[in-house]
Amino acid sequence: MNAMIGELMTLCMMAFALGMDAFSVGLGMGFFRLRFKQMFYIGFTIGVFHIVMPLLGMFIGRFLSQQFGGIASYIGGALLLLLGVQMIVTSFKKENDPLISPIGIGLIFFALSVSLDSFSVGLSLGIYGARTLVTIFLFGFFSMLLTWIGLLLGHRFQQWLGIYSEVLGGSILLAFGLKLLFPI
Repeated sequence: MNAMIGELMTLCMMAFALGMDAFSVGLGMGFFRLRFKQMFYIGFTIGVFHIVMPLLGMFIGRFLSQQFGGIASYIGGALLLLLGVQMIVTSFKKENDPLISPIGIGLIFFALSVSLDSFSVGLSLGIYGARTLVTIFLFGFFSMLLTWIGLLLGHRFQQWLGIYSEVLGGSILLAFGLKLLFPI
């Protein structure tokens, strides 16, 4: 029971970390004067992509885990470390303006680009053997909710909040990567 609660807490924290990336993107998008209906579709689409991408990653990760055995968890930890560092480094770059408009096919490309990191995390979790349905539900829920919050706050606040949310998300992923590489 304690192991299941521990895994659920870990997955919630990872989902939150991935959702912080979507939050910061939503925060920036909130400055575009979007209608609430557009905000709903953006958050929903990003949530769906945060379900599909880690699901693909988990299936591939489980396959790799079966093929490579014990070394696979080190690969998963290394992926999380790299992803966390990448999120932290990119949060300090000045070019935060999206290249794609979040409407129509642009929304699909936009959601895909935001959810690519969840594919890597899904790959790591597939190697680690996490529960699939719980994981993808939490990833989708947190990213959708945090995108909506970011979009709404973007209407109200300045852009400086986005940098700190990506740093927090990257730090959490970095910590979980270290936990997989160096279990206590």
